[in-house]
Amino acid sequence: MSNQEFRDFNLIKPIYRALRDMDYTNPTPVQMQAIPPLLAGRDLLGCAQTGTGKTAAFSLPIIQHLAKNQRRRERGFVRALIVTPTRELAAQIYENLNMYSKYLDVNSVVVFGGVKQNSQVKSLNRGVDILVATPGRLLDLINQGYIKLEKVEFFVLDEADRMLDMGFIPDVRRILGHLPNKRQTMFFSATLSPKIIQLSKSMIHNPVRVDVTPEKPVVELIDQRLMNVRTKQEKSTVLMNILKDQNVTRALVFTRTKHGANKLVKLLARADIEALGIHGNKTQSAREKALESFKAGRVKVLIATDIAARGIDVEGISHVINHDIPNVAETYVHRIGRTARAGSGGISISLCSPEEHPFIRDIEKLIKQPIPIVDERPYLTRVELKPVEPKPQRQTRPSQKSYSQKRNRKPRNPQGQRRPKQRGQASPGSKARRGNYNR
Repeated sequence: MSNQEFRDFNLIKPIYRALRDMDYTNPTPVQMQAIPPLLAGRDLLGCAQTGTGKTAAFSLPIIQHLAKNQRRRERGFVRALIVTPTRELAAQIYENLNMYSKYLDVNSVVVFGGVKQNSQVKSLNRGVDILVATPGRLLDLINQGYIKLEKVEFFVLDEADRMLDMGFIPDVRRILGHLPNKRQTMFFSATLSPKIIQLSKSMIHNPVRVDVTPEKPVVELIDQRLMNVRTKQEKSTVLMNILKDQNVTRALVFTRTKHGANKLVKLLARADIEALGIHGNKTQSAREKALESFKAGRVKVLIATDIAARGIDVEGISHVINHDIPNVAETYVHRIGRTARAGSGGISISLCSPEEHPFIRDIEKLIKQPIPIVDERPYLTRVELKPVEPKPQRQTRPSQKSYSQKRNRKPRNPQGQRRPKQRGQASPGSKARRGNYNR
């Protein structure tokens, strides 16, 4: 391990002071490789996984450049733009920026969808040094005229491979059309597929390449376990028994679909296991509330879809459980990487039904090692479930007609039917109208 420290980077004193407050002393490998060329103004192509310290690697040089070259803030104009795929990751970067720049007059704003834009627009109207944004909301506010990118000096595209997976690349290309040609660009991705390399070439010029491979891949630091089950019911039973174990102090459970996450939260509640769900159909406030409760330890189980695989950075996750095996092998690595953070231990358990065996083979091929199979039978003990609470039925009250409606209603015949109008008989209203017309 290198003995290099942050003070060796010639960072200005307010930044170094903020880092000391956060107990940042020794930079991570990606920070050691990225910060010097970024301070020198070079473009950068970085290949680094989540949790390697990327945010500080690109944020500290940007903050230093902005602090040394301060300009009057203009309404709607942005000096540095950081685009990231998920709301959670955007919020996390924004929090870090505020901590790094707390002793400087460098302001940051975050914008993302799922919430009303009024407060975001107010912040933009005061002028922005650093804007953190998700693609959809960013383009919405550009089209409405609230954001202007003509004066952007620094552009960061974070988690480019995740952007590709989520279908955001067309949006990224539209954003690039609003940026000036003269800028410093930082491009980060956990993997560098041919499509990602092609995208990077359209954005960066003569970049410094930073490729950080951990001394030990994240999968080697995690106690991986595979349990084979025969049915979905067995899968749920095994999960409930695992979560009732006292050794499970904080568990992140992954499902494939939003509906599956909601269904699992309800099922666990019937087994007296409190859990919260986080996925794309939840409002932003609900997602933030669930994540905060999970971080604070008020609830020990969080059920998530893959939207959380790269946006959650919570210390002390003891278990990551794949209730549904991902059909993309790389997703497995991102999921289990939510545990064993900062050198601590962690356990991942994958519950595999027969139709998911091909996914496991792909995962084992990627990580170049078999996942140890653990006997699932001790976890097949029947779990007592509370009965499903019936949905409250809406009580319909008979409509109450007004006195005037009752007074003017047509008389009924003895059988209860309305008395038919005689042929050739005009209604009083038509007689009155005809009389007025003839008059």
